[in-house]
Amino acid sequence: MIARHRRPAQAGRLVVLGLPYLWLLAFFLAPFALVLRVALSQSALGRPPYTPVFDTLDPVILSQKLRELSLDAFARLAADSLYLDAYLGSLAMAAAATFVTLVLAFPMALAIARSDARLRPLLLVLVIAPFWTSALVRVYAFIMILKDEGLLNLALRGLGLIDAPLHIFATNTAVLIGIVYAYFPFMVLPLYAALDAQDKTLREAAADLGAAPLQVLARITLPLAWPGIAAGSLMVFIPAVGEFVIPDLLGGSGTLMIGTVLWSDFFANRDWPAAAAAAVVLLALLAGPLALYERLQVKDGALTPRETP
Repeated sequence: MIARHRRPAQAGRLVVLGLPYLWLLAFFLAPFALVLRVALSQSALGRPPYTPVFDTLDPVILSQKLRELSLDAFARLAADSLYLDAYLGSLAMAAAATFVTLVLAFPMALAIARSDARLRPLLLVLVIAPFWTSALVRVYAFIMILKDEGLLNLALRGLGLIDAPLHIFATNTAVLIGIVYAYFPFMVLPLYAALDAQDKTLREAAADLGAAPLQVLARITLPLAWPGIAAGSLMVFIPAVGEFVIPDLLGGSGTLMIGTVLWSDFFANRDWPAAAAAAVVLLALLAGPLALYERLQVKDGALTPRETP
């Protein structure tokens, strides 16, 4: 009788555990396999603009097709310095945007977490309110703000702070501002969750023992907020590396990011294998921070039970 009851429970558990893997298979592994297939093909004039390799399920023909796999697209990536410069530019821009976002978001998240409980829902709604507007509309709004004749320069000149307009639009600074604004809520929300979960008695005990507010912040608040800092940084850094719309609309000729290079290869140059190979390399680069974060999470989880009295 007990075994009969266990079977449906085990089956339901397997279904629940299998759903995330099914999701990853359908929306990550399958698209990645398609991109990898294109990356291992050769460029061609036609539709599609590459020579399909895995276009048959016949074992005999498929074995012959496997010999046609080409690494030419990856070789072109290594030979062309444009892609290396684009990767480095994207990583540098994403790192700078993540740092600036963290510096700006931490005080806001701390203020929300320390505010009155009745005000927190309203403050959180204000943080995510920009998401109610299309991202493209918000980028175009920044064009009107950052242009030489835009609202920012008009306001600064009206206040007498500048004599000549600040040339911010079509620069890396404009791209940095746009990325920070676009992904700001992704940093605030994980930070708020980590700060709100902290035990306030730890801060009170530190203050009773003579710790100054800055010491409490540096030795208690910041270390305990590490999970939120790591999660928020990843949520900003990873999409910022592959950002395309913001660099294309706010950046200038000196802005080189891998997202714009991918768009150019796919739609302008019609070199799908090169673009797919660049996307595969980008995914490999981003897998490193994710693996490191997961390793740190597992390590922290393994240490916590032994450290708990």
